[in-house]
Amino acid sequence: MGVPLRLERTLLFVPGNNRRMIEKAAQAPADAVCLDLEDAVPAEEKAAARGVVAAALREVDFGRRLRLFRCNGLDTAWAYRDLIEVVEAAGDRLDLVMLPKASGADEVAFVDRLLTQIESAHGLGRIGIEAQIETARGLVYAREIAAASPRLEALIFGPGDFAASMQMPSTGIGDFDEHDALYPGHRWHAPMMAIVAAARAHGLRCLDGPYAAFRDAVGFARSCQIARALGFDGKQCIHPAQLEAARAAFTPAPEAVAQAERVLAAYAAAAAEGRGAASLDGKMIDAANLRLARAVTERAALCRQTDAARLTHA
Repeated sequence: MGVPLRLERTLLFVPGNNRRMIEKAAQAPADAVCLDLEDAVPAEEKAAARGVVAAALREVDFGRRLRLFRCNGLDTAWAYRDLIEVVEAAGDRLDLVMLPKASGADEVAFVDRLLTQIESAHGLGRIGIEAQIETARGLVYAREIAAASPRLEALIFGPGDFAASMQMPSTGIGDFDEHDALYPGHRWHAPMMAIVAAARAHGLRCLDGPYAAFRDAVGFARSCQIARALGFDGKQCIHPAQLEAARAAFTPAPEAVAQAERVLAAYAAAAAEGRGAASLDGKMIDAANLRLARAVTERAALCRQTDAARLTHA
């Protein structure tokens, strides 16, 4: 079974202990909504938050949005109960589980095995996994993590915890600061490209992490554009105000779609005429051009279908 074809240009995080915020997030123009039990919930509220998340998944109408929850890390005392309690209570309303701070293939395999047992016991359908790469160890073992389970659908870069793990100075989570201004390049290029490569090698999606300064619209847009330039499919968002810019960045622009269609048409015309080579605007069209053009048109079609379905449901 391959990775399901899902669109995640925008993944909106919401605290799992706040029902009112969950209800608002369920109506936001996001492709996916993640109910967070990890960083957004204080330790003393984590156990109770599981019930809030399960009830919200059962009772709130998320429309066509993907429904996720993020459990706590497997190095904590909360993770196994997060998975058991939420999935047993609302697994039939759940698309994916997000695993934070994935540090090796064994962690993904543990979540896979636990989900398999819960699904079998309760007659549930298949629930996917998304793994966050946000530590030095996670980056070193990104290739193994990407190959760890057929349930795995996406790798996600977590810049905040990654900076802490690497002991890199940073004044925010994913934000541009004075350290970025000093560095002659993009400070996150190496881990981001490694994550994209590991994901693509196994047919997975890849998402960029959050940008904490949600009032910095210019910086957020730039962050999205950099992630898209590196091949990411989407972005985690911590505030609804970020959704429009992220959606625009990860949706093929009309001019890009038009150009891709011209490339495909030029190649088809050359083939129909029996010409061995095709060109457009004075440039040769080869197999790589075709693959790039098909990727653009296929993604544009998926974006149109997803947006139309969400509007129809709304």
